[in-house]
Amino acid sequence: MRAPPARPIEALLAGAAVPVASLDGQPLLSAIGKRARAGALWLSRTGLEGDEQGDRVYHGGPDKALHHYAAEHYVLWRQWVPGSAVALGPGAFGENISTHGMSEREVHVGDVFRAGATLLQVTQARQPCFKLNLRLGAHGVARRMQDSGRTGWYYRVLREGWLAAGDVLELVDRPQPDWPLARLIAALYPQDTGAPWLPEEWHRASALPELAQRWRDTFDRRLLTGSIEDWRMRLEGPPGLGA
Repeated sequence: MRAPPARPIEALLAGAAVPVASLDGQPLLSAIGKRARAGALWLSRTGLEGDEQGDRVYHGGPDKALHHYAAEHYVLWRQWVPGSAVALGPGAFGENISTHGMSEREVHVGDVFRAGATLLQVTQARQPCFKLNLRLGAHGVARRMQDSGRTGWYYRVLREGWLAAGDVLELVDRPQPDWPLARLIAALYPQDTGAPWLPEEWHRASALPELAQRWRDTFDRRLLTGSIEDWRMRLEGPPGLGA
């Protein structure tokens, strides 16, 4: 597949963790509300300067240091959720990087991009969760993101450095030319969970050395058990969740 042309970072975003709901009387924190930052920010192997995660068990860490979302997807989201509680544009889904011209069809697992002084490697797609529903004030947003394949993706940081809006993302290596993110997403979230090709696809995906370890473990577990995990808690949230 043809490599994506170099694309400028149109917005670099970060945000603090704040309460977005309550669970059993305790505040539920999220940093999904990001805002664009002017000037260069330091990007370390664990994330962007001034950026936080509300739940470090499932968010953040070296394999999810930076989240990228395609700005052109928001055209569809404005049709799908016309009554959104927030403006559907860069930062609405908690991304750190917003661009046009890069999507899950063109970007591959393991792609290495130079951006500013940094070097970034694609590790996985996003696994949307119920906090997206809270963010937009609408049911089913996380499920729609998953089913549509418009999830965005994460990077690990191979070289730390300063990063700013206007820096250009330039592809410098593509170790997995047969694995666009769209293929990976279709393997993780298959429309037909009984498709006969799935076990072989899971086997191939689990062997990708650039793929985040948690995703590799998920594919290995499916091969061992022959079943797909229950997504309802992640997509809909726990019982007792309140605004």
